Amino acid sequence: MKYISTRGATAPLEFEDVLLAGLAADGGLYVPMVWPQISEDTLRGMRGLNYTEIATRVITPFVGGAVPAGDLKLMIQKAYSGFHHQAVAPLVQLDTQLWLMELFHGPTLAFKDIALQLLGHLFDYVLARRKQRLTIIGATSGDTGSAAIAACKGRSNVDIFILHPKGRVSDVQRKQMTTVPDANVFNIAIDGTFDDCQELVKALFNDENLRKSLNLGAINSINWARLMAQIVYYVTAALALGAPERALAFSVPTGNFGNIFAAYGAKQMGLPIARLICASNSNDILTRFYETGQMKRDAVHPTLSPSMDIQVSSNFERLLFDLCDRKAGDVIRNLAQFRASGAYELTPGAHRKYRSLFAGHRADDDMTLKAMAKVYKNSAILVDPHTAVGLAGVYMGQYDQQYPVVSLACAHPAKFSDAVLRATGQRPQLPARVAQQMGLPERVTDMQKSYAALSRFVLENSRR
Repeated sequence: MKYISTRGATAPLEFEDVLLAGLAADGGLYVPMVWPQISEDTLRGMRGLNYTEIATRVITPFVGGAVPAGDLKLMIQKAYSGFHHQAVAPLVQLDTQLWLMELFHGPTLAFKDIALQLLGHLFDYVLARRKQRLTIIGATSGDTGSAAIAACKGRSNVDIFILHPKGRVSDVQRKQMTTVPDANVFNIAIDGTFDDCQELVKALFNDENLRKSLNLGAINSINWARLMAQIVYYVTAALALGAPERALAFSVPTGNFGNIFAAYGAKQMGLPIARLICASNSNDILTRFYETGQMKRDAVHPTLSPSMDIQVSSNFERLLFDLCDRKAGDVIRNLAQFRASGAYELTPGAHRKYRSLFAGHRADDDMTLKAMAKVYKNSAILVDPHTAVGLAGVYMGQYDQQYPVVSLACAHPAKFSDAVLRATGQRPQLPARVAQQMGLPERVTDMQKSYAALSRFVLENSRR
């Protein structure tokens, strides 16, 4: 299996190199040169298998022999052995044609655990074999940081630096990061937005000398291996609901476009996905793109679903590459225009291609609260505000009359208990394993939005 950059100026790489590199040297994102295919017979052959068995079959082609089959199977088993539901990503039926897929049964109660727990094992395996160290840099709008830290804490070959926007993540999200005492973990609170954090991370990767001296690696969804692991739960959901004979739709609460791109990847592999509902909060750049074909940046607005308070969806570059018929020059031209003017516009043909698979919906805070209240009233189930944005997209679109719709539950409701209480009158409780973490002392470094300050801090604290 070979991987190519969306910007075309980097030679194709194999899986191990893509895993450790994260961002391509030309600033682009890695995608498979060719999507591996899952035939209908292969899908039928996976019926009745458990999550780890399906994961092994789905992930194996992407690894391309870089990891022996037995070692890969063992890493996948270890990654999910600590999840607090045997199904890993169980489905809960809400209505005749509407299902909720719970992705929050990992150690930090968020969907990011599903990919990052595996990444931690993959990093350890590859680094030990190569006798190398890795300095991981990541930006988080809430859940990626805690999940990444949980996956990498205490690992001898890894240092991890996580940037989050100061005051723009929930208390639970912040404490899940800042109370981890391991010496290889560094939390940085940036005075700005998530987009500012993400911009700083990309600047570090674009500094070739620093990148080489620190052996920088990415754990954000710019790292291809994150998306590879997320493809699995789309496959398990489809199998549970009748694939390959039955098509279905997914509603995905979307900020950085990583999770929904994994669904797109599953579609490219042959999974019968009829529609992908890209559900946004008030930071609705992706919904506006769906409506107009123009990607136009706006100010970031704080909402009840802070992990989606994003106006620059980095992973959209991967889809843009395909919408431009994999012409890297068109990708570069569009992104340069976006940096210069805050906007670019696709050709009518590319926009039609997007709309043929995706739908776009927005839900402001009021609509989010109403969706949370509706689910509780109808099903006695509490959902967090990000999950509610995805459900609002289903309620507005009327898709449930055509085929089964799976809406993704991305975080445990107790991570956003104030919003849940406001919507339903019920305050969900954190599981004991997480609640005990909330009273621990915090370690965090406050920092202005400064590349010089950030690069100096990483150089001073990274073990090389």
